[in-house]
Amino acid sequence: MLTKKTFGLIGKNIDYSFSRSYFSKKFKKLQLSNCEYVNFDLKSIEELSKINLKDVYGFNVTIPYKTEIIKFLDKIDPEAEKIGAVNTIKINRKGLIGFNTDYIGFLKSLPNRKFKRALIFGTGGASKAVQYGLNKINIPFEIVSRKNDEKYLSYSNLHSEISGFDLIINTTPVGTYPNLNSVLEIPYDLIDSSHTCYDLIYNPIKTRFLIQSEKNGAHVINGLPMLEFQAEASWDIWHS
Repeated sequence: MLTKKTFGLIGKNIDYSFSRSYFSKKFKKLQLSNCEYVNFDLKSIEELSKINLKDVYGFNVTIPYKTEIIKFLDKIDPEAEKIGAVNTIKINRKGLIGFNTDYIGFLKSLPNRKFKRALIFGTGGASKAVQYGLNKINIPFEIVSRKNDEKYLSYSNLHSEISGFDLIINTTPVGTYPNLNSVLEIPYDLIDSSHTCYDLIYNPIKTRFLIQSEKNGAHVINGLPMLEFQAEASWDIWHS
């Protein structure tokens, strides 16, 4: 009898996630009947220590644990260390090894066009991966945050700023299922066909941010392509 190989997702309130469905379909397609993908829904990151890792080969990590997970790792990949966030963990005899495939998924999902300047909403783990990706392809960016920090733009002064960016990226959970009516508080009247609006959220397929931006003529992208690209990169890491 084949030993069950378990992979999974670490996060909080993650019933909405498509990862389990994505990998379950992948296992079926590849006829990997000994593989399973499980949601590990943790109320706090400290609950990680309660998981039996005997047959677990790897995890994906999502909000809100992409930075908090680092303290549990035995080793971290240099790129993930530079980013300061981990979304993929490989487990072997060396212990828990952290990687970041979010930036790979983000870059692969970007349209093949030249962007002059990007505006990023949010400062969490996903934002860190996006920042790293943009730096790799030399696209300058600014970050919008509710934090009282002079290195960030504030939501209140975007009327004088937003027109200067052609790529607008939401890395926050605002608008994620089930909070479908939540919306980024930005001046939508200044968004037009010169903008590409990218929301890392994939459930729903179109957040209110994307719906409103598309109405104003913007090209819109949701987070599903990024999810799929980063998932495949995770799979490659687990089997390297």
